Amino acid sequence: MNDPVGTWHRLAGGAVLLDGFHALKHALRFGAEVPVAVAADREAALALADELAPDVRDALDGLLTEVPRQTYASLVPRPHPTAVAALAVRPAREAGLRALAHTPRSAPVVVLDQPRNLGNAGAVIRLAAGFGATGVVTTGTLDPWHPTVVRGGAGLHFATVVERLTVQTLPPGPLFALDPEGEDIRGLELPDDAVLAFGSERSGLTAELRERTDHLVALPMRPQVSSYNLATSVAMTLYHWSAGAPAC
Repeated sequence: MNDPVGTWHRLAGGAVLLDGFHALKHALRFGAEVPVAVAADREAALALADELAPDVRDALDGLLTEVPRQTYASLVPRPHPTAVAALAVRPAREAGLRALAHTPRSAPVVVLDQPRNLGNAGAVIRLAAGFGATGVVTTGTLDPWHPTVVRGGAGLHFATVVERLTVQTLPPGPLFALDPEGEDIRGLELPDDAVLAFGSERSGLTAELRERTDHLVALPMRPQVSSYNLATSVAMTLYHWSAGAPAC
């Protein structure tokens, strides 16, 4: 690429920032379109691919352009230890909505109801991708494609559907919402088409989502402990779902 910095500035406003080697690695593995990628040390990045991701090494070799470290640092809000960054094309919203609405589903959809913390949202997307969830939906004002969320998700936004919707437009399926007043999850089997909703750590579920809920579900918790971290709650719930499903 003759002018990666010029291409970067031209695309930056509407593209997804892949911040670091691992975000780029995952994006490539799951079919992201990546028009530009830079590294402050190209050979070091390729050596990392040889060690950790040989499956994408050839793609990286043809994609990465070395730029001065100062130039790299000017392109990202917070330099990553691997000194690698790229821009990817965000998946079409229409395709994501179709995937969320398609039934029957083979894995649940995770809903974050009015999430507040960008890093937690990224961690949830990473978990959802790891468990093979159909997608992650957020309600409220948090942008699930914010660069900090993508960084926290290690580029795994491209391995699952990630969209922002309203409570009224949530995907179809029985809605199970996590709440301390709910039924102990250990006595339940979560169906594959479940919509699993989680409130914020501070205020829990919104009244609007609670009104739409089919089942309130509680995670086991020691008395006097207020709550689990959001990502931990999602991990426990998805693990419970996967343990009840037949092995692939």
